[in-house]
Amino acid sequence: MTKARVDYSELVKALQSGNDSKANELVSEVIGRLEDYLVVTMSADANDAGECVQQAFVDVFEQVRKDKIKEPKYFFSYLIKSCRHEYLRYIKKKHKFKYEEEALNEQFVPEQQYQNLLDKERQEILKRCLEELQEKSREFIEHFIDKPDTSTEEASEEFDMSASNVRTKKHRILSRLHHCYKRKSNE
Repeated sequence: MTKARVDYSELVKALQSGNDSKANELVSEVIGRLEDYLVVTMSADANDAGECVQQAFVDVFEQVRKDKIKEPKYFFSYLIKSCRHEYLRYIKKKHKFKYEEEALNEQFVPEQQYQNLLDKERQEILKRCLEELQEKSREFIEHFIDKPDTSTEEASEEFDMSASNVRTKKHRILSRLHHCYKRKSNE
């Protein structure tokens, strides 16, 4: 299982030295991650995220060319902050007359972040992971997916097991799904 890169100091060096092939490879990797960050964390529209990431990257690229990046190993963190600020500026400009700080903060509630995670690609990965489960486990967890408000007591009656067994089984299946999802999303 490969880990997502957080140290993009290679990208800074490639941009500074003019190594276009290495820079292009790393840029395409980081751009996708930054767009995902804005969509998931900031509830950005995919097109808005693309625009903001592009503008933020241009701004950061200028800083790299001027040799103003002091710690290249924190380059990704710097890019994330730049993208976030660019998106907030973009939203402010887009909604110039409707802008209210409180409304902007309400826009990024965790429920919306969760909903953004449920896009088609992630649903497909979840579907493949569900297919890997044994039939009884799949039926059990699909019950909770279809009826997320089901209490432990209701589930214990439905599946004829104790409440603690319901919690344990649910936890174990979710853990398997989580590991499967991580494995498949890194393929």
